[in-house]
Amino acid sequence: MNKAVALRTARSVCPHDCPSACALDVDVIDSHTIGRVRGAKDDPYTAGVICEKVARYAERVHHPDRLTQPLRRSGPKGSGQFTPISWDEALDEIAARFTAIENEHGAEAIWPYYYAGTMGHVHRDGIDRLRAAKGYSHQYDTICTGTAWPGYIAGTGMLGGVNPEQMAESDCVVIWGTNAVHTQVNVMTHAMRAKKERKAKIVVIDIYETATMAQADLGLVLRPGTDGALAVAVMHVLLRDNLADRDYMAKYTDFGPDFEAHLATKTPEWAAEITGLSVEQITAFAHLVGTTPRSYFRLGYGFTRQRNGSTAMHAALCIPAMTGAWQHRGGGAFHSNSGTWKLDKSRITGSYLQKGNPRSLDMSEIGPVLTGDAKALKGGGPVMAMIVQNTNPASVAPDQTLTHRGFAREDLFLVVHEQFMTETAEFADIVLPATMFLEHNDYYTRGGHTRVLYGPAVIERLAGTWSNHEVINALALRLGLDDDLFRTRDRDVVAETFRRSNYGELDEIEKSGFVDRERPDAAARFADGFAWPDKRFRFEPNWEETRLKKGYMWTCDPAAMPRFADHWAITEATDAGHPFRLATSPARAFLNSSFNETPGSQKREGAPSVFIHPDDAVRLGIEEGVFVTVGNRRGSVDLTARIRTGLPTGVLIAEGLHKNKSHRGGKGINTLTNATPAPPFGGATFHDAAVWIRRAD
Repeated sequence: MNKAVALRTARSVCPHDCPSACALDVDVIDSHTIGRVRGAKDDPYTAGVICEKVARYAERVHHPDRLTQPLRRSGPKGSGQFTPISWDEALDEIAARFTAIENEHGAEAIWPYYYAGTMGHVHRDGIDRLRAAKGYSHQYDTICTGTAWPGYIAGTGMLGGVNPEQMAESDCVVIWGTNAVHTQVNVMTHAMRAKKERKAKIVVIDIYETATMAQADLGLVLRPGTDGALAVAVMHVLLRDNLADRDYMAKYTDFGPDFEAHLATKTPEWAAEITGLSVEQITAFAHLVGTTPRSYFRLGYGFTRQRNGSTAMHAALCIPAMTGAWQHRGGGAFHSNSGTWKLDKSRITGSYLQKGNPRSLDMSEIGPVLTGDAKALKGGGPVMAMIVQNTNPASVAPDQTLTHRGFAREDLFLVVHEQFMTETAEFADIVLPATMFLEHNDYYTRGGHTRVLYGPAVIERLAGTWSNHEVINALALRLGLDDDLFRTRDRDVVAETFRRSNYGELDEIEKSGFVDRERPDAAARFADGFAWPDKRFRFEPNWEETRLKKGYMWTCDPAAMPRFADHWAITEATDAGHPFRLATSPARAFLNSSFNETPGSQKREGAPSVFIHPDDAVRLGIEEGVFVTVGNRRGSVDLTARIRTGLPTGVLIAEGLHKNKSHRGGKGINTLTNATPAPPFGGATFHDAAVWIRRAD
């Protein structure tokens, strides 16, 4: 199939949950078939390079296991036993059940649930227009960005930064808390260009020696949850050794005597005890960034998936503010441009149709919500029905045991709209088959870059599949909603959204495939001041003002937050019964649970496994390749032991979300992760679990 001669090459966009949102060139073999998928060479950020999983996308589009017909459950919940039905039967039954549940329990008993299985706004966020018009329970989005974004906003006042293409113009690129080789390969394209062309130094900070760290000039492997300690110790050295730019801080930040006194005790010796790094490593890193004006800090999501993730992000972000790196082209910091799009999405989300003021349920607490936890339910009644699009919570949500228990409720009416029979779909009462991104029209924003990209349908849909947009419209009409919004086509919604957002006309945009939203360089590096009323970067964050920026909800007493940038020791504590810290890091060939059904990705990743340090393995009598059981108070999981240097003792790394049934015993790695919302505004803590490990029985 991939070797067939292409009739044409079509421009598209990778739809998956990655900041790069790569521009793609797709070989179209015929009206139903694609061949090779390549990165677009004329896109300055993609620059012709894409990850291996998307390069094999034909495996996914033409997979024989794609769903092609609606299904009704015919066996026990979770059994995967279904009977085929027609689309009309399926939609009529959903509408009837939703109506009956609303009449008996109220509209808030229905909870539409989604996330980023597609990053296309029309087919991702369109479920919200049904939610709004019916007054169903809202979803509080926390599972990915809940800890990272607040920490960045707390410093700069907005979610934006220096164009990441400028990594290529840097003299030092700091890649902090992201394994870019696995998760956003384009970061490496531009960082390695700086290394090759400018002899730039690459610094990688992570909790184990990753494929990204293998490319580094300086690799810092620290204990999970200790990034804040490293950051404040670096700032201590910058001040101590006269490497801080005091003139810049006086003009652009809130730096003052109290913060300087606070840092006086944060010595490298203090941080070495916490992080596991040496005093020499901490000092060398501080001197490198303190003597290299063009230092670019690329701050990832991974290091924020701890209970102290927001404060860790803020602390790391403070370093370039102290060195004044923001002043220099090729310097400064970046996490996401998701605060810069200025999109009017009212024709996608139907915000103007909002009925009432329903509760907002934390998506990361899906297990507690579905098992009746009063706090998670916000004091309201139980969730009695769900429609799930673009996510697989039975695999990806924390505290899998609770999540499965909730999905197994016989009184929960569950609808899942999916491309494959996922773990979540197996729990469904009705399963609906979904299109893939090459079969519908949408637009995509790039959190990791500056462009908004249009992705048209390039092949005809697989027979029997419907798009997310079509399903929501059809269901809304059956539920008696009559707004013309529910009679729109996806392309028309894209065009109207662009028009309302002053982006221009879609017919013109389609010719290039993008709208460039790059801010002027001076604005991106906050040359006229940061995005707070006093225009100063905040070493002393105001978390309440940060909350108001995005409408966040408190999950802790704000008085408990550290006053200044700091290490906050609140991660899940190890003890005699749970002496190891576990992080569930991303695999190279999976993206959350996506791609774990494709042959190439399965071959690359092999069996579910866990990395353990040789010293720990010897002490516990664990050899390479044996089955081990890893557990805590939430449950236990069987994995294959992989003995690795390059991680601290007392730390375990389990890469990738393999299918639950790929594990011996059928329980996936998120059995071990915690659904308790992280402070200050919620978020899942996938890399913050205390566990035990032993040879399996």
